[in-house]
Amino acid sequence: MSSILSSDSDVKTVPGQVSNSRVEVGLPQGAGETHLDQIPASRLAMRLELLRNTLRPTPHVQLAMKGMDLFAKLEYVNPVGSIKDRPAYWILKRAVERGEICEETTVIESSSGNFAAALATYTQLVGLRFIPVIDPNISSTYESFLRRICPTVVKVEDRDDTGGFLKTRLQKVKELCATIPNAYWTNQYGNPDAMEAHYELTAGEICADFDSLDYAFIGVSTGGTIAGVSRRLKEEYPNVRIIAVDAEGSVIFGGPPRKRHIPGVGASIVPPLVSHAMIDDVVWILERETVQACRELLMTHGLFVGGSSGTAFAAVKRYAARMPAYKRPTVLFLCPDRGTPYLDTVFDPTWATRLE
Repeated sequence: MSSILSSDSDVKTVPGQVSNSRVEVGLPQGAGETHLDQIPASRLAMRLELLRNTLRPTPHVQLAMKGMDLFAKLEYVNPVGSIKDRPAYWILKRAVERGEICEETTVIESSSGNFAAALATYTQLVGLRFIPVIDPNISSTYESFLRRICPTVVKVEDRDDTGGFLKTRLQKVKELCATIPNAYWTNQYGNPDAMEAHYELTAGEICADFDSLDYAFIGVSTGGTIAGVSRRLKEEYPNVRIIAVDAEGSVIFGGPPRKRHIPGVGASIVPPLVSHAMIDDVVWILERETVQACRELLMTHGLFVGGSSGTAFAAVKRYAARMPAYKRPTVLFLCPDRGTPYLDTVFDPTWATRLE
C-alpha cells in the first residue's frame, strides 16, 4: 500500500521502458535509450559544476572524553544539512558525465530523509524532476520539506518481512521505474558513485585534517559512507581501526531482524556497498542507547545532532574499554545530520518510552 501526492496528472501510469544500459547488480538503472549525444546535457553538467562550489569541507570538533582524544566531524554543516549531500551531488554528476541522465530524466529514490532532501534540492536546482519514496519512519520535518519541493511524493505504508519498510520502498521504486519514461534510479544502496563520493570528499577531508588516526566509528545504513571512507583511511593510516556501527534489529551484519523506529542507521537488507568496506569490528546499539547518547551530546557537549550521530557516539563509549590503556588514541566519529528533525522522536521523552 502506498500514498501518492502529485500535482502532475501525467505521472501516474504512463507506460515506459527501463533502460538496460545500467542494469548490472548493484548499479543504478536509467530508463529509455536516450543518450547525451541525442539530448544536450551540457547545461546539466555546467549547473552541477556550479553546485560543487557549495560542498565545502566540514569542521571537526574535539569532545572531552577520558582516555582518548575524541573528535566529531560535523557533516550537518553541508549545504542541505547532512552527509548525504555528498553522494547526492556526486551520483548526479557522474550520471550526467556518462550520459545516463538528461534534461528529460525523472530521478527516483528510496530514502528515509536525508538523501531524499539532498536529491530534491539538487534536482530542483539543475532542472530535473525527482520522486522520493518514503515511509512512516521519516521525520515530519523531512516529509514536510519533500512535499513542499517535490511535485510527487510516494509514501509506502506496508512493512516488509523484516518488520521494516526498506524492501517495500525498493519494490515501489522498481514499479515507478517501469512506468515512468526516462526514469533513473540513483540507487544509494549499490551505486559505486556513492562510495566514490565519500572516498574523494568525506575521507579526503579527514586525511587533510589529521596527521594520525587510531579509530573511526562510522554508522552503517546504505553502506556508501563506510565503504568510501574506510578504504581511503586505510590507505592514509594503515593501522587505523574502522568500527562499523549498526542498530539492533538491523540485518546488515547478520543480526536478527526486528522493528526499528529511528531512521538513518541500520537496514532490513544487506546493501551491496557494504562488501567494499574495510571493517575491523562491529558494534550494535539499542535504540534507547541512541536516545541517551543524543541527549548527552546536546547537554554535555553542546552538539544538537540526529539519531545516527548518537548511535556512533554510544558505540565509542561502549568500545572505549577495548582500547589499549597504554596509549591515548585519536578517535573520530561522524555526525551525519542535525537534531532538528528528531525533536518529535529522539528528543521527546514520551516518544522514547516506546523503545525496547
